[in-house]
Amino acid sequence: MATAIIEKLASAPRHATLRSSTSANGSVHWCHMHADLDTQPGRACFKPALIGDILHYQATLADRLRRERAQGESGLQHVVLASCCDAFNLGGDLEYFCNAIRRQDRAALLDYARQCVRGVHAFHSGLDAGAHSIALVQGDALGGGFEAALSCHTIVAEEGVGMGLPEVLFDLFPGMGAYSFLCKRIAPHQAERLMLSGDIHSSDELHKLGLVDVLAPRGQGVQAVEDVIRSNRRIPNARSAMHRVRAMAQPVTLEEMMAITTIWVDTAMQLGEKSLRTMERLVRAQYRRHGDHAAAQA
Repeated sequence: MATAIIEKLASAPRHATLRSSTSANGSVHWCHMHADLDTQPGRACFKPALIGDILHYQATLADRLRRERAQGESGLQHVVLASCCDAFNLGGDLEYFCNAIRRQDRAALLDYARQCVRGVHAFHSGLDAGAHSIALVQGDALGGGFEAALSCHTIVAEEGVGMGLPEVLFDLFPGMGAYSFLCKRIAPHQAERLMLSGDIHSSDELHKLGLVDVLAPRGQGVQAVEDVIRSNRRIPNARSAMHRVRAMAQPVTLEEMMAITTIWVDTAMQLGEKSLRTMERLVRAQYRRHGDHAAAQA
């Protein structure tokens, strides 16, 4: 299948922060984040531009898949969320958070949070088009990056990858789906312990806990995704039905997530200078990680 994946540059919408591709048979759709870091230093986090590109990509693809389903042309579709760089995603845009909190701009932070929620909920719901979503985690997935992975139907992670929710380090909690998604995979008390510890765990550990579905050797994540897709193709009707059953028996509604993220915004707006300085140290570390040493010193 790897050779069958082609980039349809002529027909696919261009996004500065995404590299998208579709398989030759039109049934597997890859969305690689952080395409802008290929040509310029920066941070592999959910910057507003990345969120906007993801939402546009999701809407465009969902429209196409729904049309194909209505015409009886589409079998089970797969959407794979991955990364162009050595990190899957390091989480929310802490620089944006600090600026909004210092300005006491609640509206800006709430709009950002709601956009994030719309994005992860779309992956969780299969774009409302019956698609099976897969997160391919080949580098660290922290905070909102881990939440994005958790939103997908299947998480494929390579061995030795760091995954966790460090928000408690600056007296905040992960508010874009972590609790809702974690509680569908592990017990609520385990979810709370994970959220409040701030610890970063290896993908190997989280596989044992049941939070990572498929653990792949280093460098073999794409092959593992292809194996998942091949397995699903043997049982497309059962897999599609299971999506509907899961949505009925273990619903995660957009309304629930919006209410939780409002609590997150209100909590963030109360953070003091100590918490903001901790955020800024993490921002500088993110810049250093991806080669922007000038910004790291700012």
